Amino acid sequence: MSRVRVDVLIVGAGPVGLFGAYYAGVRGLRTAVVDSLSQVGGQVTAMYPEKQIYDIAGFPAVSGRDLIRGLVAQAAQQKPEYLLGQEAQLLERVPRADAPDELVIRTSIGTEVHCSAVVITGGIGTFTPRPLPAGEDFLGRGLDYFVPSAADYAGKDVVIVGGGDSAIDWAIMLEPIASHVTLVHRREAFRAHAASVAKVRETSVEILTNAQVTGLEGGDQVEKATITVKDRAPHTLTCQRVVAALGFTANLGPLREWGLALHDNRHLVVDSAMRTNLPGVYAAGDITDYDGKVRLIAVGFGEVATAVNNAAVHIDPGAQLFPGHSTDQPHEVATPT
Repeated sequence: MSRVRVDVLIVGAGPVGLFGAYYAGVRGLRTAVVDSLSQVGGQVTAMYPEKQIYDIAGFPAVSGRDLIRGLVAQAAQQKPEYLLGQEAQLLERVPRADAPDELVIRTSIGTEVHCSAVVITGGIGTFTPRPLPAGEDFLGRGLDYFVPSAADYAGKDVVIVGGGDSAIDWAIMLEPIASHVTLVHRREAFRAHAASVAKVRETSVEILTNAQVTGLEGGDQVEKATITVKDRAPHTLTCQRVVAALGFTANLGPLREWGLALHDNRHLVVDSAMRTNLPGVYAAGDITDYDGKVRLIAVGFGEVATAVNNAAVHIDPGAQLFPGHSTDQPHEVATPT
């Protein structure tokens, strides 16, 4: 068992957690970041690293990959310790007479983290893609649930299944480089943003609605997809890649056992200081809920700064809540590589 001692543990290494690691360092707090994934970036890295994001302040557009690269470089200035590929599980509280309780978090691989505050930035928790029942045997052999690299689809006939933002965005992204893209959705209406749907309709993407992929064929790799359209006979399409963007199920996992107050059994209830109902435990980003909550990365950045500043006062009641502006302090800026 390894033991780590820091001031703040951040649970979740997505965009909000990475910015929290930077900001905690600004407050002079030693910080560790734990995440069940083996790499930083959370859902952005796992699901849409090459997708363009348009609502990050200061960037007309930025790819998920470049956003994470910049956040990692920013956080690196404060030297956080990363505990990747392990899940935060058990939380214990050790009373201290002259200081806030010590929080002890044990991870899935036995790491023991001792800290004075925890900031949970776990997005939606652990997420698992919804399977494509007709093609599970081809997972890793032409069937994917995410598009980590667009280059893998160059010159291929691609079938994308789904009607949400990911399906539409991937169709738009792959259309210029794939040989042909077919978008299959089981309903007439799409769940994705109307502007994105209008954009994909302007491309060469073939759109099949009221349709489902009911079978995949091939040898070592996918070669054909059977498409069943409502009130029509099934037909087959030649394809070398299939992307099933059917959404995912989320699970708070062991966090449920911590005694945190939940809303809708899936989000952590916080107050205006981003405090949960547990002393010393804060939360920020998509995992939180309060009246008027808006789930955007941009909102999460502000929430985690609020959480860290309030955690700093929790750790040291004599500290100032507002530390001043970053321009008041000398900085050495790390250049993304």
